[in-house]
Amino acid sequence: MTTSSRPPTAPRPPAGTRASGSGRKGSRADRPAFRCAECGWTTPRWVGRCGECQAWGTVEEVGDRPVGLTVARTVPSPAVPIADVTAEAAATWPSGVSELDRVLGGGLVGGAVVLLAGEPGAGKSTLLLDVASRAAQQGRTVLYVTGEESAAQVRLRAERIGALRPRLLLAAETDLATVLGHVEQTLPDLLVVDSVQTVASDAVDGAPGNVSQVREVAGSLIRVAKARGMTTVLVGHVTKDGGIAGPRVLEHLVDVVCHFEGDRHSRLRLLRAVKNRYGPTDEVGCFDLTDTGITGLADPSGLFLSRHAEPVPGTCVTVTLEGRRPLLTEIQALVAPSALAQPRRATSGLESARVAMVLAVLERRARMRLSDRDVYTATVGGVRVGEPSADLAVALAVASSAYDRPLLPGAVAVGEIGLAGEVRHVTGVGRRLAEAARLGFTTAVVPTGASVPVPEGMRVIQVADLRTALSRATTPPE
Repeated sequence: MTTSSRPPTAPRPPAGTRASGSGRKGSRADRPAFRCAECGWTTPRWVGRCGECQAWGTVEEVGDRPVGLTVARTVPSPAVPIADVTAEAAATWPSGVSELDRVLGGGLVGGAVVLLAGEPGAGKSTLLLDVASRAAQQGRTVLYVTGEESAAQVRLRAERIGALRPRLLLAAETDLATVLGHVEQTLPDLLVVDSVQTVASDAVDGAPGNVSQVREVAGSLIRVAKARGMTTVLVGHVTKDGGIAGPRVLEHLVDVVCHFEGDRHSRLRLLRAVKNRYGPTDEVGCFDLTDTGITGLADPSGLFLSRHAEPVPGTCVTVTLEGRRPLLTEIQALVAPSALAQPRRATSGLESARVAMVLAVLERRARMRLSDRDVYTATVGGVRVGEPSADLAVALAVASSAYDRPLLPGAVAVGEIGLAGEVRHVTGVGRRLAEAARLGFTTAVVPTGASVPVPEGMRVIQVADLRTALSRATTPPE
C-alpha cells in the first residue's frame, strides 16, 4: 500500500482577511494609471499605441489613481456678468510688419501666445528678430530667448538686418527656470522663444523636445504670459510630414498657430494662420527673403509672371486665391515626343494627381493624344498652386504646347475641370477678374453662369466645357 506524495494543504486565512505576499493584487484604486501624452486617453495598463488617437509611444505612467472626489474650494473672485468684463487687455498693437498684422487680424494682443512653425531655413528667426526690433523701436521691452544659436550668432544676424535696439534684450538659455527668471527680472512686453523644443525643465524627465518636456515648457510659458499680459511668440519645429513637432495639445493651448512656408530655392515666403482666436484664418502674408532681411510684399503678383514680348505657346495665366488675396500665377507646360515606353509626367509647383487628372480629361474628352508624349508642367516663381480653379489654366497651357499655338494675348483662365469635361464654377470670380484687370489683362476665360461685374476694358469669355474653352481661348492657326 503506497501513500500519497501530495504536499500538505496550506491553511486558509481567517475570514475577512486577504492573503499577503508579493503576488497580492491591490484594489483598483491602487493600480498605476497610464495616460497618452497626445490626447489624454487613460488606461489601467501600458500599451504601445494609444487607443484613442492611435499614436505610437505616447502612453506614459502617471502614478497611482487618485482616491476620492475633488472637493470644491472657495473662489478668489466671484464670476461677473460678461458685459462688465473689460476688453482693454485684449486690444491689439501693431507689430510694425504689415503682412504679419494682416495674418494676425490687426496685430499682436497682450497676453496672447503665438506658435510659429516652419521648416528649417524658411526664415522664422529672421522674421521674429525683425518683429522684435520693431517692437523695441516703439518703446516696448522685448526679451529674445534663443536656444538654438549663441548670442553672438543672433547679434550678427541683427546687425545684418538692422535690428540692433537698446530695448531688445537677448538671452541664450535652454533651462526653463532660467528663462522664467529672465522674465521676472526684465518684465518684457514681448517674449520670443526660439525654439520651444530646445528648452527643458528639470522637473520633467526626458531630453529636450520630447512630448513631456514640450508640454511642460509650453504650459509654464503660457501661464506666465496670461498672468502678466505678456505677448509671447513660440517657434516650433516641424516633422518630416509637415506637422508641428511635439504633443498635439500644444496647438490647443496656444491662441494662434501660424505656418511659415516657402521653397528653399525661392525668395517668396508665405505665412498662414491655421488657428486664430483674435482674427480670421483665411489671410495669407507674403514676404521676400533676401540677404539683408525679410520684407513684406503688399503686391506679390508680379513675382509669378514672366515677361514675353510676344505670346509664347505653352503658357497660361490664372488667378488663385490665397486666403482672401488674389494672386496671378503663370503656368507653363511643355509637351514633347517621348522615346520611352512610359512617357514622363513631371510637375513643379502643382499637385501631380491633379495634373494627371487634367491630362486624362484632355485625352478622353478633347481627343488630344498625350499617351506617347512627355508632359512637363510648372509654375513661375516657385509658388505652389493646389487650388482646383487652376485646372482650366493647366489644360489650356498643355493644349497650347501640344498644338504649338499661343493663347489669346492678355488672357487669364479660371475654372475647375470635372471628369466629364465640364468647366465648373469657382468662388471669388469677381475679385479674381478685378485683380487681373488691375495688372493689365484684357481677356478672361471663366465658367458659364459666372454673373459678376465685368471690369472696365476686359472681355469675358464664358465656356461650359473643355472643348469650347480650347476652341475660343487659343489663337487660330496661321
